[in-house]
Amino acid sequence: MHGSKRSTRPARRTAVAVTAALAAGLVAYVPSASGAAAAPPAPAGEPTDITTISTGWTIPWGTAWLPDGKSALVTERDGFGVSSVAADGSAKKLVGKVPESQTTGGEGGLMGVAVDPQWADNHHVYFMHTAAEGNRIARMTYDGSSLSGYTVLLKGIKKARYHNGGRLAFGPDGYLYATTGDAQDRPLAQDRNSLNGKILRMTKDGKPAPGNPFGNHVYSLGHRNPQGIAFDPQGRLWEAELGDATRDELNIIKPGRNYGWPTCEGTCNVAGMTNPKTTWGVAQASPSGVAVVDGAVYMAALKGQRLWRIPINADNENVGTPKAFYVGQYGRLRAVTAVPGADALWLSTTNADNPGGQPDGVDKIFRVNIG
Repeated sequence: MHGSKRSTRPARRTAVAVTAALAAGLVAYVPSASGAAAAPPAPAGEPTDITTISTGWTIPWGTAWLPDGKSALVTERDGFGVSSVAADGSAKKLVGKVPESQTTGGEGGLMGVAVDPQWADNHHVYFMHTAAEGNRIARMTYDGSSLSGYTVLLKGIKKARYHNGGRLAFGPDGYLYATTGDAQDRPLAQDRNSLNGKILRMTKDGKPAPGNPFGNHVYSLGHRNPQGIAFDPQGRLWEAELGDATRDELNIIKPGRNYGWPTCEGTCNVAGMTNPKTTWGVAQASPSGVAVVDGAVYMAALKGQRLWRIPINADNENVGTPKAFYVGQYGRLRAVTAVPGADALWLSTTNADNPGGQPDGVDKIFRVNIG
């Protein structure tokens, strides 16, 4: 469904390795998590194996690593819980809940999480969640054992059953970036004074970051329902966005740019609109989280039930041919997060959400190693 129609659905390898990966075709044959099926060796820079490392989850929406890389925090959308998980998937522990959270009967609830780069000094973590009046960005203190000290940083982000955005990430500039949906009110995406349908950029206290293009929180506009952002080693911001009826998008986000919605969906030739770097039909994607590992953007697909790999170039903004992995093997895929210090990803399912229709506790977190 789109709105009421559809639910949400360092480039250091050589050019030779990337060319070999592209020559392999659009869809890879990948072994199952059980290892029962044999497969030919993966080309360099592609997923080599997938392992289940944690089970018993219900809509794990966001993942953020602590700076030491020994553990990560994972949010669960409808239960509002935040759990700590060790790097090997062990020692799963509920460390608290985000206060004043509500669901929307659709895609709202407890969504993105980001850990302060200076966490060792200030113990701050940040959340995007739905509350009574709308979506909020809030800060809490995580001392390594439990959450406390809930503080609202930014309110006034309109909520709706669908199109709440929700992803958080710190940029290399030290500022916090957030994705917001159009809240099923399309004109908001083109309104520079609205917080909806945007990528926002703010200080750690929730104020507009210095240098923002319009003097407010807005960094870019014209977004429908962006649920994925990640920075590459060159400092570029990649964003995945759910389209309406035809095309989902992968964009490079630049300050002040207009990414088209609702005037454009996918590529168009309207003056003043910035086109995506690549697009998909909505049945093949419905993207949520993205991560950058080893010269590629990895994009988790909800309705498409697959992990997309999109080769990127360190020297220009061209992208290679997208290639799909794990097609239909694990259901709806929500969060994909780079593992610190390794060519690897954490990948979570979201089969217990409304479109997935599976029981609570059915969702999993996998580790995907990149060859």
